[in-house]
Amino acid sequence: MKLVVVTPSGELFNEAVDYIVISSKNNGDFAIMKDHAPIISAIDVGYIKMIQGDKTLYTVVINGALEQQDNQINIIAQEAHVGLNKDSAMDHLNEVRKERLEANRQRTQDFLQAEKELRKNLREARASKR
Repeated sequence: MKLVVVTPSGELFNEAVDYIVISSKNNGDFAIMKDHAPIISAIDVGYIKMIQGDKTLYTVVINGALEQQDNQINIIAQEAHVGLNKDSAMDHLNEVRKERLEANRQRTQDFLQAEKELRKNLREARASKR
């Protein structure tokens, strides 16, 4: 089976897997194995356990959708991260989210400063016309 995980940042995972187990806060746990019936499911906050032979990976997913048909599994997620276990994946995802929040705060401060300077320049330009 092929598993593809995509986020707004791009493709996160695109590899063959033996099977996956999905654990979602609202939908519970279920597995998808080879030749599974077609399925579509929402993933609110959860993880996907991906089995590749003797290797196991986890992808933490926040707000996603899963679609499986003809041994092709597609997951579109608002946010996701792959790790060796679900705790490390979640820790890294939380760190990335924290960095994004800080970057957004900085952009907001920069925008407010630029807006303040623009207003000051407009007042000075009006004063010089008098």
